Amino acid sequence: FQISEFGVRMEELEEQIAELHSLSVHEDPPALENPQATFGHPKSVQITVSLQRGQRKTVLHDKKSYERLSEHIGRFPVVLAAPNDTDLVREGSDERRKFFDGVLSQLNPDYLTALLHYNQLLQQRNSLLRQFAERNYLDDDLLDVYSEPLVERALELHVFRRDFLTRFVPAFQRHYANLSDGREAVDIQYETELGGEDFRREFHLSRQRDVAAQRTTRGAHRDDFAFEIDNFPLRKFGSQGQQKTFVVALKLAQFELLAEEKGFRPLLLLDDIFDKLDDRRILQLIGMMADGTFGQVFLTDARPDRTEALLADLPVEVAYLRIGE
Repeated sequence: FQISEFGVRMEELEEQIAELHSLSVHEDPPALENPQATFGHPKSVQITVSLQRGQRKTVLHDKKSYERLSEHIGRFPVVLAAPNDTDLVREGSDERRKFFDGVLSQLNPDYLTALLHYNQLLQQRNSLLRQFAERNYLDDDLLDVYSEPLVERALELHVFRRDFLTRFVPAFQRHYANLSDGREAVDIQYETELGGEDFRREFHLSRQRDVAAQRTTRGAHRDDFAFEIDNFPLRKFGSQGQQKTFVVALKLAQFELLAEEKGFRPLLLLDDIFDKLDDRRILQLIGMMADGTFGQVFLTDARPDRTEALLADLPVEVAYLRIGE
């Protein structure tokens, strides 16, 4: 364990670590200098990330640059649990797709390739639809140049997401049950219009609607993942503690699948993890972390005395840090 009291720079430290491993910025991290990372084995690597105003981000792996920045994603997996993760519950489908896209991209480079291509095609098709509206004309043949491969990529993403959830949901449910002593039943429902046999036809039938809306109204970018507790929507019927437990279980399931796929444990960053959890759930979480399953853990707590008391009698090595004021 690495345990820190809250200082103004602790969140920045965790953001920097997340930036090094996944290149997904939680907020706007400060400059990174000479960072190194280890993953539960003696090998160490040096990752250098630099960003200058008006230029693209540069990433070096042991002083060698990647041909494509996407090559870094998933190579050094990290799982970050932060206070605003409950936005996954409260906000719209964009937040949930972003989370699952991030997990899948770390697990499977083929998914990342398909997602990047889909997003590129979607952007190009939407730009073309706006041009049609501005110029008051429609070129069906030109639109098909983007529509056909977009449909193929959408169906490909659907299969990836569907198959992924068959692995992810049981792991997630198991972690939630451990945290809650099995007091509630939770589930994730994949809401998509791509599962039916008629999606290709329905996509083409929506062309006039797309032209009127000046954007693509059907596809993988419309998917959602419904969070449920005892068969009811979590956002409406879950307490703050239940919602926090739900997202923590999501992150622990992410950790488990990444560890299985990569053959080593990701780095686990838990920022103010005990906020809105009752004492029973806190004890369950501490017990899960202390049994060695998660390896090295970076943990912050607004009440460091509580954390010290919880860890006092556990057979774990703990380092206490205070960064900033």
